[in-house]
Amino acid sequence: MSLATTLRDLHVPGTPLVVPNAWDAASARLIEEAGFGAVATSSNATAAVLGYDDGEHAPVADVLAGAARIARSVSVPVTVDFERGYRLKPGELVERFVATGAAGLNLEDSDPATGTMVDPGEQADFLASVRAAAGDALVINARIDVFLRKAGTAEEQLRTAIDRGTKYLAAGADCVYPIGVVDLDLIGTLSTQLEGPVNVVYGQGAHSIADYAARGAARVSFGPMFQRHLYGVFAASVLPALQAGRNPFTG
Repeated sequence: MSLATTLRDLHVPGTPLVVPNAWDAASARLIEEAGFGAVATSSNATAAVLGYDDGEHAPVADVLAGAARIARSVSVPVTVDFERGYRLKPGELVERFVATGAAGLNLEDSDPATGTMVDPGEQADFLASVRAAAGDALVINARIDVFLRKAGTAEEQLRTAIDRGTKYLAAGADCVYPIGVVDLDLIGTLSTQLEGPVNVVYGQGAHSIADYAARGAARVSFGPMFQRHLYGVFAASVLPALQAGRNPFTG
């Protein structure tokens, strides 16, 4: 069984795949050693490691090289936050991405440079072209940014998310990711109305994995929150202790 098939099969509504987000090979290995069935990356976290801001500012060659290092370091499937594809044409995107050994990727539907939503038909065509080039070799997680970008009223955002998600699944996406949704009732509505797996973001712990599972989520991811937490401890505790001449491990 291929890693992509394994990853695809782990998306079960009501029994979500929990994918902690790594940013390098070392963090990916820790996630695998802890027993998780897959590793995800965060574009924000990996860009920070490379010395760039999020939003496709990092050179695509560096992003792909980082994905390859992570994929080589673990035996479980790796799914990569690939923003909107770094302006690569679908054929080149798939060829270069498959070469990393990663099994899946996120592709978002807003322009990283401007924050504006991409036309849904254009995005569906893009996803269909990626699917055609990849066959079943990649798990495509189609991100829906309407909640993140706050495009319209709350009711309009929900209608738009359902419309876009329906189009993206029809175009060949394996999963849809309405990023920015934390309301449990909204998650339940999306999981019911969309005929495919729904990925939600854990956020800051307002709800439990069980809460998301009860609303039909098929995948739970975390973005850059783990990296930010660790770096925050380093900045707020370890470095001040060193500056004050204290033991940074005991305070």
